[in-house]
Amino acid sequence: MATSGTTDFNPSIDEVIQEAYERCGLTTTSGYDLKTARRSLNILFSEWGNRGIHLWKVSLNENLLVSGQAGYDAAADVSDILEAYISSTSTAANTSTTNDISLTKIDRSAYAALPNKYSTGQPSQYYVERLTTPKIFLYQTPDTNTYTYLKYYVVKRIEDAGAYTNDTDLIYRFYPAMCSGLAYYLSMKKVPQLTPTLKLIYEDDILRALLEDGQRTSSYISPQTYFGDGI
Repeated sequence: MATSGTTDFNPSIDEVIQEAYERCGLTTTSGYDLKTARRSLNILFSEWGNRGIHLWKVSLNENLLVSGQAGYDAAADVSDILEAYISSTSTAANTSTTNDISLTKIDRSAYAALPNKYSTGQPSQYYVERLTTPKIFLYQTPDTNTYTYLKYYVVKRIEDAGAYTNDTDLIYRFYPAMCSGLAYYLSMKKVPQLTPTLKLIYEDDILRALLEDGQRTSSYISPQTYFGDGI
């Protein structure tokens, strides 16, 4: 028998809501049912921000460096900054002559301990201030003599549900977790007797999705060697 030959299934928001209500043994009968479900779906997406890094939301951002300026704002939809480096060209102008220098991420305590945060030179470290919109601080403050761009990988927030006809801002591996998670959230408001069962199904679905959403790379572990003083 023939197969569809397509792999573009992406449920719309109203389809996700319908699926979740059916798992609760309910049907949507009013506009408020849709509204409360959409609100729960947005809360679910926010909760996923506490579940680790979602690879499909990782992207490369850049800022033009300003001589003597230490702090740079990320975009409003950024949740966190993962890695950063300085570059001699913009991403659009990358060529074989582009030079990049990796930066070391430090925590707030290490940044606070720096004696002269605004001394100028070639940056080698950065600190991320995780506010509603993250901000990245460089040390040393760039002099822009050679490196003129700051490039950094960010984790973006999952987009809001928005209109009921919208597609979801997810990859296919997370569709089961989204539907079971929304059913679990709705059960707390509609059919609390089903909440324990739906919670178990949701936690199982989200765990499988998170385990699959990883990078398949080789890891090498080497024992640390200590040299005694001969005593």
